Amino acid sequence: MSKELSLKYGCNPNQTPSRIFMKDGELPIEILNAKPGFINFLDALNSWQLVKELKSATGLPAATSFKHVSPAGAAVGTPLSDTLKKIYFVDDLELSPLACAYAKARGADRMSSYGDFIALSDVCDEQTATLIAREVSDGIIAPGYTDKALEILKSKRKGSYNVVKIDENYTPSPIEHKDVFGITFEQGRNELKISNELLKDVITNNKNIPDDKKRDLVISLITLKYTQSNSVCYVKDGQAIGIGAGQQSRIHCTRLAGNKADIWFLRQHPKVLNLQFKEGIGRPDRDNNIDVYISDDYMDVLADGEWERVFSQKPEPLTREEKRAWLDTLTDVCLGSDAFFPFGDNIERAKRSGVKYIAQPGGSIRDDNVIDTCNKYDIAMAFTGIRLFHH
Repeated sequence: MSKELSLKYGCNPNQTPSRIFMKDGELPIEILNAKPGFINFLDALNSWQLVKELKSATGLPAATSFKHVSPAGAAVGTPLSDTLKKIYFVDDLELSPLACAYAKARGADRMSSYGDFIALSDVCDEQTATLIAREVSDGIIAPGYTDKALEILKSKRKGSYNVVKIDENYTPSPIEHKDVFGITFEQGRNELKISNELLKDVITNNKNIPDDKKRDLVISLITLKYTQSNSVCYVKDGQAIGIGAGQQSRIHCTRLAGNKADIWFLRQHPKVLNLQFKEGIGRPDRDNNIDVYISDDYMDVLADGEWERVFSQKPEPLTREEKRAWLDTLTDVCLGSDAFFPFGDNIERAKRSGVKYIAQPGGSIRDDNVIDTCNKYDIAMAFTGIRLFHH
């Protein structure tokens, strides 16, 4: 390990010089392959904190898929259903618990995860590396790698795949700094421990939050802790299924994340599962065309004959009525918010994506309206009393 690393450039090629360094001691990272850049390291260090906390909170291996300093997906290593294996393109692989975590993290929003930076809570095994080798990705950070996993990853992208090892025992200073416009900001690190203790104040008529839903709410809150604000996170069965990051309006954030959750569930519709792709169509091209097929614009694509390039037979359209009927079967979704909901419209939108359990700070002057809206739909909502802004 070293005290500093020179980088090719900063966020953009014109921003030179660029480096990462420690004022005291050595960097807690080791570059095992290639040469990560400025944004790679921002993703790596934020994503590592996320999976480390997920593992600590749940006791399960965790993974996240990061893009531009926010997670596109995050998950813990619970088994995948046959349907999820199919829509994540992993039904031909043997999956370890860690590989399951990454398959779910990557599969939540495959469009956004294209070219991601990966973080794993545990030593990367051969099964996880085999899965990663098949996806378009920029790099990975983990506390270690088996010999076979490292061999697989080093061969990715013609040997230019970024592989970073981090000291899992590294503890940063409790005070952090950043410079903006030549001015140094200082604050205490956000060391808030997120656990079931934050979910005790259930203020709705429905006060029943089962243990597995508490776990999912904790996953949503930890994910939000490392998502650029404003942000909300929809979670189901141990994985984020919709993350809305960096929106100025809370309702826009709820809609964005809800739309992503809807797309995740629509990918499981029988018509989508039965799409017939031409031989040789790769996963990224499949993702793009599934996204178009699910969209309301697909009738235009059919009319233009674009489908012939990708599909071996003309797909039957998925109508708005069919989509709504399918989405109405999505249930027991958990939703976390990094700040309070100012209006009940957020709850109305969340309900359309199957939300049944909510964790948010509370403290709005319209809390009564938000609570009443939850009660209308028998949604259980806990006030955590904590805000999770991240910038």
